[in-house]
Amino acid sequence: MTDFVRILTRKNSLRKQCQELSIDELTKIITDLTDILEEHQTVEKERSEAEQLKAEKIEAIRKAMEDSGIGFEDLKELVPATPKKKVEAKYRVIVDGVTHEWSGRGRTPVVFQQYFDDNNVTKESCLIK
Repeated sequence: MTDFVRILTRKNSLRKQCQELSIDELTKIITDLTDILEEHQTVEKERSEAEQLKAEKIEAIRKAMEDSGIGFEDLKELVPATPKKKVEAKYRVIVDGVTHEWSGRGRTPVVFQQYFDDNNVTKESCLIK
C-alpha cells in the first residue's frame, strides 16, 4: 500500500494532511473524489450487467440443448481435437544397437549424457544432418 493510499484510508492521517488546506481546496478534492467514485460505480455496474447478460445467454443455450436432447459430449465430438505439434529430433545416438533421438529441449537425457561422457564428444557431433 502506498503512502498516499494509507493517508486516504485513515481518517486521522487524512485530517492531519488536510489541516493546511482551505475550504475551497477541500471542496475541490471532495468533488474530484466523488466523480472518481461515480466512474468506478458506473464501470462496475456495466461489468456486472455484462456478466449477468452472459450468464442468461449461457442458461438459454443450456436449456435449448437440454430441450433438444443434445449434451455437451455431443458437441465435444464435433470439435476436432488439435493435435500436439511434434517436435522434430535434432540429435541422434546409437547405443548398443538402439537408436535414441532427442529434440534438444529440456534436460539432457541420461542416454545422451552417458554417450557424451563415455565417448568424449559434444552434442554437436550428434546432430542429425
